[in-house]
Amino acid sequence: MSNNRGRGLQAGALGTFDTVVMAVAGSAPAYSLAATTAVLVGAVGTASPAALLYCAIPMLGIALAYSYLGRIDVNAGASYSWVGRTLHPFLGFMSGWALVVSATIFMVAGSLPAGSMTLALFDEQLAENTALSTVVGAAWFLLMLLVVLGGARLTVRAQLIMSGVELALLALFAVLAVFHTDNARVFDWSWLGLGQFDGVSGFASGALIAAFYYWGWDVTGNLSEETRNSRRTAGLAGLIGVGVVFLLFEVFTIAVNVILSSDQIRANEANVLAVLGEEIWPGWGGKLLIVAVMLSTVATLETTLIQVTRSLFAMGRDRTMPAALGKVHRTWNTPWVAIAVVGAVALAMFVASNALGSVGEILSDAISAIGLQIAVYYGLTGLAVVVAYRKMLLKSPANFLFGGLWPLFGALFMFWVFVESLGELAPAAIAIGVGGLAAGLVPMLWYWRRGSDYYRPAKLDATHTIETYYVPAGRPPEHVRAHEGLPTDF
Repeated sequence: MSNNRGRGLQAGALGTFDTVVMAVAGSAPAYSLAATTAVLVGAVGTASPAALLYCAIPMLGIALAYSYLGRIDVNAGASYSWVGRTLHPFLGFMSGWALVVSATIFMVAGSLPAGSMTLALFDEQLAENTALSTVVGAAWFLLMLLVVLGGARLTVRAQLIMSGVELALLALFAVLAVFHTDNARVFDWSWLGLGQFDGVSGFASGALIAAFYYWGWDVTGNLSEETRNSRRTAGLAGLIGVGVVFLLFEVFTIAVNVILSSDQIRANEANVLAVLGEEIWPGWGGKLLIVAVMLSTVATLETTLIQVTRSLFAMGRDRTMPAALGKVHRTWNTPWVAIAVVGAVALAMFVASNALGSVGEILSDAISAIGLQIAVYYGLTGLAVVVAYRKMLLKSPANFLFGGLWPLFGALFMFWVFVESLGELAPAAIAIGVGGLAAGLVPMLWYWRRGSDYYRPAKLDATHTIETYYVPAGRPPEHVRAHEGLPTDF
């Protein structure tokens, strides 16, 4: 890449370990548990461990889809490129748009807790102040914006520190929770069974929230152009990330069921983990877990910024959004225009969100809305891998299961959750979720009319890519649009 300075993203900046850390940080275990446990318990009661378990199985199918697709098309747009080159460019654009909208909403929903957690370290009363939480959260957001602007290496160094401390604290409390004796309930295996849900719709609403818990590991796909040996590494890191956060989610949701009463969960809906920490280790526990949540929130703001800016970069490069978004900074090799635009939009939304109500209310609607958008682009990606590998699925049992059946199950599950939960959600959540997706029709049709090459794609077919990947000259043929190292400013 050195001969192309300032033109493409920084190839080879991240190794396997870095990418695994980004996948775990993307799912933000401490933040997800703190911000979402009360919402999940409100939806499914003590069945929250079951909701997370049964959502993990299809989620692994989607992670497999990312792994298999990443082997045949390295692209910062990930789902946006894959879906566009297999199913239809319109669906591909909507897949990328769903990620952009959900990530932008999340940056507002996520910055508020970052602010309130920081304030809670000094004074519990201050944390209740929505305006002050917004200001502190916005400061954290701007700091992460500068880190992401500084390049992939700086981003991953910051991530190693934040996520390292967060995971160490979570592991410590997971062990302490096992030995905790003052329990509100006795552990019950039925918490992991299907019988706890209030019918099919109850299960669907739990699954939608569970999808939000896991969301974020797919940042590895958006970092593929900056990862060494990314055809193997990015997908593997995503799978490991899902596995790690699944274990943490199960341990802590079971601990919440055992140790906390329903009243405690309801009274502390914006941060269940702090209360859990205080119960496990009075005096210090609450504060330490607040630190874990704060670091987790800031860390996931960083990975979300990467996802949204890399997706917009790919769209700008393909001229399906303003071409300026595809510009890369000559020194830092980061899509600086996309980063600046996202920063400006998110800061405007911070100001608007203050008019909407308390931190808890904003979070609840935002999480549900984001869940709808996640279901769309994960589902489309699950279908894309089946189409890309259709000629190879019967070549081996592994291809059939991991490249076909499991991702297809994941895709159908995501679409089912989307449809089922529409009947359960608050009007505000549906308006944000579906309205946000519908807004994407405007740029899609505009740039389609202007004749972007993205809308005339080279079809993604695993047989061609894999058969022709090792050509003697080392140059992939024209129908394999490998973007690694390509100049990206037109």
